[in-house]
Amino acid sequence: MSLSRNREVAKAEHVQGGEGYILRDLLLQGEQLHGQLTYASTITLEPGCSIGVHTHTGDSEMYFIYQGTGTYTDNDESYPVQAGDVLFCKDGETHGIANTGDGDLKFVAVMQAS
Repeated sequence: MSLSRNREVAKAEHVQGGEGYILRDLLLQGEQLHGQLTYASTITLEPGCSIGVHTHTGDSEMYFIYQGTGTYTDNDESYPVQAGDVLFCKDGETHGIANTGDGDLKFVAVMQAS
């Protein structure tokens, strides 16, 4: 069993060339995931903040949005997203996300090595 408790939320600025900063609560990582995933975390983007469009090389990533609204970029296409949406970026593809709403945009991010 892997139990993660009393974690600290880390602030990271201009992630992947994005605007502002993100707040990341790294739920599990490395050995805690027994080689099944790279990491699982919650991400909070305050209004106007984003994760810049970037390419995944050697891994894939899933986002599950559970609060707020934003704009997701999938390769060359951008579209609105909201709570309840699930997004997936495959190895070799690009993605990014921006909070275009009035409140916090919160989502779970799960990354898996290819």
